[in-house]
Amino acid sequence: MPNSMQSPVPALGWGHINVNVENLDRSIAFYAKLGFKLFMPTIPYLDLSSSETAEMPADCAQALGLPASVRGRACILELDGGFPKLDLTELQITGRRAPLSNADVGVVRMCLISQDLAADCARLVEQGVRFVSGPTACHARLADVAVCQDPDGTLIELLQIHMERWQALG
Repeated sequence: MPNSMQSPVPALGWGHINVNVENLDRSIAFYAKLGFKLFMPTIPYLDLSSSETAEMPADCAQALGLPASVRGRACILELDGGFPKLDLTELQITGRRAPLSNADVGVVRMCLISQDLAADCARLVEQGVRFVSGPTACHARLADVAVCQDPDGTLIELLQIHMERWQALG
């Protein structure tokens, strides 16, 4: 029985992952290679769409820590109809920085599960996807990992888990 003095735990669930991109159309095409499909051609609460550049409402820009007059385009993608969704946002802002690397602090990569990592990597290489590392067996071959980059350098880990080997650990 929970202690009545404990604070309640928020009832949170996955919403979306936001990836800022240099060119929205190019990034939509890239993420389609990974199996993402268009969920919504807009992000309604930001009043941005994929079809034309518009000014984000000042209250939304302020809430996101952006300049009040920021302009951009955006859309929402999904993978397998589930959550989290993927928000792609193209903003017209000067002084942007490169994405973080695996050596940095903060969110540095997203991970997608593969059932056949070698085949998925081969297919993506044929489609021109840039890889930082090809399929590699990790510790005790508990998983195989490969890392690719989107057109702007965002890291995407592709992971094939071998659960039958995990069970032997327990």
